Formats: sequence, structure tokens, C-alpha cells
Amino acid sequence: MTKSSKFILEKKWQEIWEKQGCFKLNKNLDFKKPKYYVLEMFPYPSGRIHMGHVRNYTLGDVVARYKRNCGFNVLHPMGWDSFGLPAENAAKEKSIHPETWTKENINSMRTQLKGMGLSYDWNREISTCDKEYYKFEQKMFIDFLKLGLAYRKESWVNWDPIEKTVLANEQVIDGCGWRSGAKVEKRLLSQWFLKMTAFANDLLETLDELKNWPDKVRLMQSNWIGKSIGANIDFKIVNNEKKIKVFTTRPDTLFGASFIALSPSHPLSLNLSKTNPSIKDFISFCNQQTTSEASIEKAEKLGFKTHLHVSHPFDKKKTLPVYIANFVLMEYGTGAIFGCPAHDQRDLEFANKYSLDIIPVVKPKETIEKDFIIEKVAFTDDGVLFNSEFLNGLNVKDAIKTAIKKLEELKSGVSSTTWRLRDWGVSRQRYWGCPIPIIHCKVCGIVPVPENQLPVTLPKQIDLTSQGNPLDAHPTWKYIKCPKCKKQAIRETDTFDTFFESSWYFLRFTDLNKRIPFKKEIANYWMPVDQYIGGIEHAVLHLLYSRFFTRALKKCSYMDIKEPFSGLMTQGMVCHQTYKSKSGKWLLPDQVSKTKKGLIQKSTGEEVVQGRIEKMSKSKKNVVDPEIIIKNYGADTARVFMVSDSPPDRDMEWSTSGVEGAYKFLNKILKLAEETKIPKNKVVLENFDLKKFPIIKKVHQTINDVTNGIERFSFNVCIAKLYELTAQISSLKITQKEDYYLKHYSLSILSQLLSPFAPHHSEEIWLKLGHKGLIANQPWPKAEKRFLKTETK
Repeated sequence: MTKSSKFILEKKWQEIWEKQGCFKLNKNLDFKKPKYYVLEMFPYPSGRIHMGHVRNYTLGDVVARYKRNCGFNVLHPMGWDSFGLPAENAAKEKSIHPETWTKENINSMRTQLKGMGLSYDWNREISTCDKEYYKFEQKMFIDFLKLGLAYRKESWVNWDPIEKTVLANEQVIDGCGWRSGAKVEKRLLSQWFLKMTAFANDLLETLDELKNWPDKVRLMQSNWIGKSIGANIDFKIVNNEKKIKVFTTRPDTLFGASFIALSPSHPLSLNLSKTNPSIKDFISFCNQQTTSEASIEKAEKLGFKTHLHVSHPFDKKKTLPVYIANFVLMEYGTGAIFGCPAHDQRDLEFANKYSLDIIPVVKPKETIEKDFIIEKVAFTDDGVLFNSEFLNGLNVKDAIKTAIKKLEELKSGVSSTTWRLRDWGVSRQRYWGCPIPIIHCKVCGIVPVPENQLPVTLPKQIDLTSQGNPLDAHPTWKYIKCPKCKKQAIRETDTFDTFFESSWYFLRFTDLNKRIPFKKEIANYWMPVDQYIGGIEHAVLHLLYSRFFTRALKKCSYMDIKEPFSGLMTQGMVCHQTYKSKSGKWLLPDQVSKTKKGLIQKSTGEEVVQGRIEKMSKSKKNVVDPEIIIKNYGADTARVFMVSDSPPDRDMEWSTSGVEGAYKFLNKILKLAEETKIPKNKVVLENFDLKKFPIIKKVHQTINDVTNGIERFSFNVCIAKLYELTAQISSLKITQKEDYYLKHYSLSILSQLLSPFAPHHSEEIWLKLGHKGLIANQPWPKAEKRFLKTETK
């Protein structure tokens, strides 16, 4: 089959599937029938699908088609995470409204996805920028507010003085705004938060129940939640009644303390800055630095020595100087630490810079005390306490318990548990997002928008060139009468973080109800999602926010399920060779030609420098346009290659030879079907001698292997087994009527086993073999045990 005719073949079957409604779920669903909910990553409508999309969606489609053939009610939907800053930026650059840009991209990507033969129920398509979607999340937010799961407070944020907007830590590069290049400032702003910490313990403890999640993802979430058991210690300020509260997980190292460090945002730091211009300047300097943990680890540790000292809780004769330090964050613990340089690397770097005491108090068990010296590397391993009075000789675990007990006796501290997890700040100062349904009234305070006035929609006419939040600068939109007192009031001009929309979309897919977000009984049936497929980049925030959201909705009585995804698979990256011209510019793969002398640049004939194989990236130009591959080779070729190269959870390397191999494989099966005569009678396996016709055993072994392979996500193994079966069918010599029957039978089974991977070709082969009905509607073949037995002598 030619490449052009392959494209026509696939288009034909896509139209037939759509016309017959093969993947559309009936409204009168049989809820007694087993269900299977397959969900892939929720794409942002950028306008073009990429190879990451092709791989991700192929994996999900294989499972969905297989489960549907196995007799399950299968929910396999698609939608668009369509709010967000990229649309707003594109609108500025292209002088087009964000909604127009977004909808054009959705139309383009929908067409591309349909061309891949994906078995989506397009009747359930949703878009988060549609008011029929976000009106429900506005109601959810109000319900969260009523139960104390949403609240407003002042919080320190990264502020871009040019763009006049809040930036995430990741958007601050070397202390500057990622777009404006302006020095970022720390500002205290009123922000809306969702109370994730209310579920911290449950989010952590239930990770063990997620047996079908990768261990690395559960570990990442566990570390992000970060349960720490330790002590809150009160350090009394000398000649003052006030105390500095410090949380620590290592109270056993208190005898090694040589200083106290406060966050620049600590209330005491800010209070001191009011009377000391130098402290004020230092805090201002710190506020211009990025506050991401990774950046703090690398940055030089800087401090400002205040005039304050505190008493040591175990040794009243000893005092510790109080510094304000750039590596202490207000959002972790209490915003203050005691520095133990010998046993914390950041404290050690700080102590070396400011010539502070370095007092080791934990040593390796067999080490002699006088030989144990700390210089450039802190000792953080387990060991034995020394230099620590009543703690001497204890191991770290016992020393921690003893130190806490002593602190409580002295009334200088108490046992405490703290969490790395923080409440989720959902306020964003931008236009293209879901409006937060709140009204600010000088008389009544914070007033939720009445339910009968939802949704709060965005104004169509907007000036996106204005500095700061465009909604705040709108001449009329924000002004409204208070629903309570009827006096003049102002709308909330912040919009939701787009993670808000992507934290419940999987629930909306279950029931596109026009009155409510979803019926409880329907959500209870479909949820949790049986198989979620997404990149490892979603391992923490998206998945953790979704886990919080389902718990919050359960508390609000929306449903009875609290976990969103029971099965999780994180697919690997699609990689490609990188190329550079002699001048050092990145080159696209199709700009490079292979000759006997080596690689050359097609346009110039110059030698090309071959780089590493890396994840496909627009910046390095090592990308392949999936649309070109689909048009040249067909969607099935792309699908088969995507699952045949390596296990789905590992990175895969794109290769032209691999694509060609998949193309030839599919053509080979199609040719076999064209050459095979259609028998008049049905094959009855009991009539055949297995020793004489080994193809029967091979067919049933392949059914067993492919079935198990799909269940285990070993899709590359499945393709290898299908290659083997194809080769054995090809080698069949038709010498008698039985051979003729078995070839037809074997090809029929092969087409069914191939159908989740190459659905268009499978339908064509099924048709050529004379079968009625669509293969998409056929029951999955079952391996007969008697054909799986290994013969023994």
C-alpha cells in the first residue's frame, strides 16, 4: 500500500467509527456493568500536537480499546486546559483576543487528534475557559469558603515592578522577572488560599494505598508533603521578655548551636528594620533574590548581625547571637532556625563566612572525639552524641527523645509535628483565568457572589497592554453593588491559578450535567480514574492538587470518593539526535542529510556537528512534526513505532529506520490478508492435530502474551509477539485445505490483537478477511488453556 492510500484508508475508518458512534457512551448506561476510566494528560491548546502527545495518547488509546473489547463500559474523554498566561501573552503579541487564539488552537488540535484514530468520546469534550465549565468551580470555591477550606490572608510574594504582577519562584531568574528582566521585589499582598494542610496527614498516609502508582511518584509526593517530627523551642531574648520560636527536627544538636537566624520576612526582622536603616537595606536586598529551595542551596549564605542575643535553653550561661539570614524562609517552620554548623551544610557555610563557632556534637560511632574535626563538610549521618552533657553516648534517635523530654521539663519547648506542605495560593493577577467569585464591600467585608449570579464572566473588551492586572484596570467591570447592603462595592480582580481547573476536570467528564457539575451517583460509579497517564512533571503539583480537590469535594458532599486516580503511569520522553551547523546553530533533522562522507547541511553542503540524543525540544530543533509523519506513513505507523521501541515508562529514541520498520510490518499483514482466501466454513480447532499444525499453539500463546502485556503496560513486548506471529503466518505453506483455513483463522486473531495498536489497519484486514461488523465492537479473543500447555517428554 502506498503512503497516500494509507492516509485515505485511515480517514475512511475514522469516518465510519464516528458515524456509527463506536466510542460514544449510551445515556442509559448499565451501571451494573464493570467500568474502566482511562485518562491522559489534559493538554494546553498550543495549536500543535507534538511527539509527546502522540506517545501519551497512543498509550491511553491502547488500554481504552482493549478494555472496551473486554466488555467494560469505557470512559475515554478529551478536553482542554484552556485558561492561562500563554494565551494572554500570545494575545499581546498577535493583537488577538485570548479567547479567539485559544478556540482556533483547540479546533486545530482536535483535528490533529482525530487523525490519530483515538477512541475518544468527543461528545464529552470540555474546555476550561467555557463558562459552562468554570461556573461550577466558582460554586465549589464558595462551598470551600463556607467550610473554611478557602480563606484570604496576607502573604509574601515575588513582585515584578514592571509587569506589576506576582511571579512564581520558577519565574524568577537570578533575582529578575523572567520576561521583564526587572529586579523582583518581595511584597506582602492579600491572596486567596485553599487549605491543603487540612488534609496533610491523610494525603501522606494514604499514599501507601496507591499500589498502582510508581514508587518514585509516591516518594516525591511524600517528600513534598514533608512530615517532620521534632520540637518547638522558645529561645528567650536576653534582657527582653520576648522569645524567638524555632522548630527543629534535630533538638539533639542543641549543644552545637552557635547562632540564631531569622528570615528577612520574620516579624522580628521587620520590626528591627523600622529603627535600623541598615537592616532595612539588607532585607530589601534579600527580597530581590529568588526564594526557590534549589537557588538558596547554591547561593552565597549572607547574614546581618543584630544587637540581639538569646539564652541557650540547656545552658543559661551561654548566649547565641541573632542574625537575619537570606537562606531562612518564612514559609518553612517558624521562619527562624538555630544554627548548628557542624551538622548542617548551610549553617556551616554561614558560620565559616562570619567566623562563628563550629561545635561538633555527633560523631561516627568508632571515631575518637579529638580526631573528629568539621571544616568544609557537615556531618549529617547517624552517630553518637558527645560534647552534649546529659546526651553523651546516646544515638541520634534516643538523643532526640531525651532532648525533647528535657525541653518540656524546663518549659523551654514542646514536641511538635510540622509539614513542608503549605496551603495553596490560588490568586493570579491576570485576565485570562476564571474570575474568583468574591465581592469586596467596605461595609460587609468579603461577600461571595450569590449562586444565582454565577458564573462571573470575564469582560470581552479588555486592554491587555496595561501594566499589572488588566481586570483591575478595567473601567467598569470591577464595580458592582454589594448583594447584602446594596452599596457600591468592588469585584475580586484576581483570577484562579489554572491548576484550579485541572484539579477537577476528570469529575466533569463523568457527567456533563447542565445544572450541577456532576451527579453524585455517576461520579461514584466512574471514579476513581482507573488509569491516568501523564509525564513525570505532573508527579507533584497537579496530582497533589487533584488529590486535595477530591477530598475537599467529598467534605462538601459532592461525592463519596477521595482519591482521583487509582492507577498512574508516567510515560518517558521522546528523544532525538541533535545537530549543529559549523557556526553553532541548531538544525532541524530534515535540514540534515546523510552521505558517505558523513552528515551535511542540505542547504550549504557543509559538515554537520552531531550532538547528543536528547528530549525533543523546539529550542534545540531536534523535533519531528507528527502531522508530517502521519501524512507520510499513516497514524498506525506512528502508533506502532511509539509503543514498540521501549517500555512506556522509559525514554524512547525517535529513528527513521524504526518508523520504516513499523510501516513495512503493517503493509506485510495487509498483504497477507489480501492474499488469503475466505473459507466458507468456520474453523473448529478440535479437528486439528497440534503437532501437525503448530500455528494453533502460537496463536493462543500470542493471545495470552498480548493480553498480559497490555495489562502490564508491556506494549513493546506485545508488538514483539505480534511480529513473531506474523512471521509464522507468513511461513505457512498452503498444501492442504487445513492450511488454508488456519491461515485465515490466524490472521483474524492477529487483526484483533493488533487492533488496540493499529486500529485502522486492523479494521481493513478484518474486512478483507470477510468478517461482518467492526473489529472495534468485537469481543477480545481468549486464549484456550489447553493450547498453552508445554509438552513434556
